[in-house]
Amino acid sequence: MIPTILSPDNCEERPQSGAEDKLSARVVEIHQEIKSWLPSLNRIAVALYDPETDVLKTFVNSSDHGSPIEHYEAALKDVQSLSTLAEDRAPRTINDLTVLAKGNSEHTQRILKKGYLSSHTVPIVHNNVFHGFVFFNASETGCFTDTVVYKLGVYAQLVGLLSITEFNAIRTLQAAVKTAREISQFRDEETGGHLTRMANISRVIALGMADSHELSDEFIEYLFHFAPLHDIGKIAIPDGILLKEGRLTDFERETMQTHVAKGMEIVGKLISGFKMESMPKIDMLQNIVWCHHEAMDGSGYPQGLVGDQIPLEARIIAVADVFDALTSVRPYKKAWTNDEALDFLKCKSPKIFDGECVSALANHITKIEEIQKRFHEDMFG
Repeated sequence: MIPTILSPDNCEERPQSGAEDKLSARVVEIHQEIKSWLPSLNRIAVALYDPETDVLKTFVNSSDHGSPIEHYEAALKDVQSLSTLAEDRAPRTINDLTVLAKGNSEHTQRILKKGYLSSHTVPIVHNNVFHGFVFFNASETGCFTDTVVYKLGVYAQLVGLLSITEFNAIRTLQAAVKTAREISQFRDEETGGHLTRMANISRVIALGMADSHELSDEFIEYLFHFAPLHDIGKIAIPDGILLKEGRLTDFERETMQTHVAKGMEIVGKLISGFKMESMPKIDMLQNIVWCHHEAMDGSGYPQGLVGDQIPLEARIIAVADVFDALTSVRPYKKAWTNDEALDFLKCKSPKIFDGECVSALANHITKIEEIQKRFHEDMFG
């Protein structure tokens, strides 16, 4: 929910409305098992495909010499060799990557630089839907013989299904929330367009902070998927308050702020009802729902957390959410320009917003503009 403010020029204080990842650990275990009979296999990696944006994104990996490709994304249509594999849905083996050394492919160059000399790539397809790729790389040429490729088939399917299974739980949760909104005739600024944009903006911010905070691709991907669920507690707020266009009274504001606690209750019931207790990164979802209205100076709610006490994922969501809300049309306001919204966020940093999150957004404004263009505003948001 955006701050209660009258114009971009008004910057006065106003009411503001550890453990290792399971999938990563499993991929490492599978890698070690394969190495027991194929010692030259130095890397297994997964890249996921987002059909909404046609983007292929790095996800998890197990690499002996450090991953050559992290925090990387590319439009599938721009990587012709992989685009063809996705269409054909057939594995590809290259037993001497040096033949591609003169090419322009960034990921091929990175792989060669790390000393990987052969590759085997398997499309992830489930229920006739393409989801991404599993990559195997070795430090020797000629590693992937017919016998090896045959044995790797089972492992490729396992890694692919493990990746799909993790996100099926999240998609079920998202579908449940969407259904609840529709049943309750939920209406406010949290339109589908807003939620899609702010999720993508959250990912851009996280990528901009990945090196300084050692954020894994897995962390970033879960952040992207959990972002649209940040305000699910609004389902339980009365329409008279939720849809009010004017300034809220003190009582109404207090009621609105209860959406955080109600959101936690809803998440708990959904997880229990759909038996998702083992869903990975559940703590990240809870942090996002519980802490995205906290402020860096402790003036936020519901706990009054200060600075780094606020989980990083919640700080990222707060910046992405407010930026998109400010730059979107609402019944009670015009859309701000990107410059106006950035000026506001900078003005409120580091008192309200995490300055590093704001800088990451500002430093990648071209990517933000691409997101806005792809998921542009219409009369419904």
